[in-house]
Amino acid sequence: MQIALFQPDIPQNTGTVLRLCACLEMAAHIIEPAGFPFSDRLFRRAGMDYLKHVSVTRHDSWPKFSAWRAAHGYRLLLFTTKGATNYLDFRYQTSDILLFGRETAGVTDEVVEAADARLVIPITPGLRSLNVAMSAAMAAGEALRQVRNPQV
Repeated sequence: MQIALFQPDIPQNTGTVLRLCACLEMAAHIIEPAGFPFSDRLFRRAGMDYLKHVSVTRHDSWPKFSAWRAAHGYRLLLFTTKGATNYLDFRYQTSDILLFGRETAGVTDEVVEAADARLVIPITPGLRSLNVAMSAAMAAGEALRQVRNPQV
C-alpha cells in the first residue's frame, strides 16, 4: 500500500503525510512539480525526524508517474470531493496507491480519467473539504484495516 501526492503545494501537509507513511510503513510518492522545495524548513519541521524512515519517490511529472505505475500494475485510487464511491464501501488491495490532489486545485482531468476508482470521504454538507493530511490518515487507516484483517 502506498500514498501519492499530486503536485502538493503546502509543505506542512506533505511533511505530515510523509510522517504518516513512516509510521504506517507505507511508501510515499511525490508527483512534481511541488509548490515548494524539498529543503523547505516548514516541510522538514512537519516531517521532523521521521523523514529518514520513509521511502519517498519523487516523480518529475504526471506522465512519468503514470508510466511507472502502469509498469508495476498498481491500482490507482483517487480521493476526491467529487468521488462516486464512499471510501468505507470500497475494497482495498495491498497493491493500491492512494492518491491525493493538490491542496489548492485538486487534480487535472487527465488524472481523474486515469484513476481506477474515485473515492470520497463524506463530510457535512456545505463544507468544502478535509485537510489533505487528515484525509490521507483516514484513507490509510481504512485501507490498512481491510488488507491486514481481511476477515473483518
